[in-house]
Formats: sequence, structure tokens, C-alpha cells
Amino acid sequence: MYIVIGWIALLVAFGKTGQQADRTGALHELSTKPLGAAALWLLVVGFFGMALWRLSEAVYGSATDGRKTSTRLSALARAVFYAVLGWGVLEYAIGAGAPQSSDQQSQDLTATLLRHTGGQVLVVIIGLVLIGSGLYLAYQAWRERFRRGLELGRMRPAARRIVEWLGKAGGIARGIVFVTAGIFLVVAAVEYKPQQAKGIDSSLRALAATPAGPWLLVLVAIGLIMFGLFSCCQARWQRL
Repeated sequence: MYIVIGWIALLVAFGKTGQQADRTGALHELSTKPLGAAALWLLVVGFFGMALWRLSEAVYGSATDGRKTSTRLSALARAVFYAVLGWGVLEYAIGAGAPQSSDQQSQDLTATLLRHTGGQVLVVIIGLVLIGSGLYLAYQAWRERFRRGLELGRMRPAARRIVEWLGKAGGIARGIVFVTAGIFLVVAAVEYKPQQAKGIDSSLRALAATPAGPWLLVLVAIGLIMFGLFSCCQARWQRL
């Protein structure tokens, strides 16, 4: 999924597509390709598989952090997240409708919260949490904390260097997207304008509007592709 989103973002940077660079856009992109239906069902199986794996970590603990309560709660939250993703892809695969774009979801949620007392403060808090999460993800990637979850001893030296490179660059790129989305959410709350809230697609497009031009978006897009490749490496060498 990250590879497809990164590829779409790369095409957006060069003005080659109007496709959304988010989960919905990725599903549309896959469905138009040869064996697209098979790819969609592979995603369904993969997301529900991730949900079951995280659920098992919530019940039995993880290989890296043992039975810590915080780790179990995090695993449970991830299990719910992947189950929701899997259900959305399943609906798309059987023709029951496409999930909302990340931009529309973000704007709808922001508008709903702003209509309630204290909603403005809550949206700011959510935005700050996104910013903090993005900075944390980028820091973790920079320090290569992902190494703790990998069976490095099974890798050849060259493979290890490639995996570390993919994990660092890809993780930083993912963190940048979180930070950008969080900033827009805070702005939407402060200005009381739900339409200012951005999902993944608009957050990526906003990078092209910076003084660095489309090249910042190009770098982040390549980083997302690298994170997708790193995820494949995790599937091969994850410590279970």
C-alpha cells in the first residue's frame, strides 16, 4: 500500500496524474491494473492477517517488549486499525463501494467535532498528537530503533545495510506526512475552518507548494516507496 501511494505521489509531483495519493487512490490504481482483483484480495487477506497478528500480541505479548501493558494496548489499537482497513478494502473488492478519501474523512471528522462544545480544543489536541507522533516516528527511524524487531543475525551484511537504509529513510518520510497532516488539523481548529483539515493526499500535495517546489514531494514520495519496501523486509525478517 505504501509503495502504491508513494508511486502516485511521485506522479503527482510531476503533474502526471490526478489520482489521490492515499488509500482510496491506491485501491483505484490497483483495480485498473492486470491482476488488479487478485491484488485487492491479497490486500484483504494481508490487512486481516495484520489485525490477527496484532491481536495475538495484545493477548500474549510481543517478542520485543514482552507483556508490557502499554505494548498490549498499542497492539490492540493497531488490531482495530488494520481490521477497519481490511473491511474497507473488502467492501471495495466485492463492489460494495469505495472508502472515503483521507481528505474527506479528515474534513468530516473535524467539522463534526467543531460543532460541539470543546471540539475546537479537541481538534487541536488531535493535531498536536499527530505532530508528536510524526516527530516520534521520524526520530525512531533516525535512531534505527526498528532494528530491535528484526532478526539481524539472519541477514547478510549487504542485506542488513539495505534494510537499515530503507527503514531509516522510509520511516522519516512517514513521519513527515504525519507532521504535515497534524499542522493542517491545528490550523483548521484555530481558524475554525474544517475544510483546512487535510488527509494524506492533500498533505502530500502541500509539500509541492513549499519553496523547495515539487522536489520535497519527490523526496517524501520516494521515502514512502522505501518504507513499503522496508515493510516487505519486515515480513521476511520480523522477530516473532
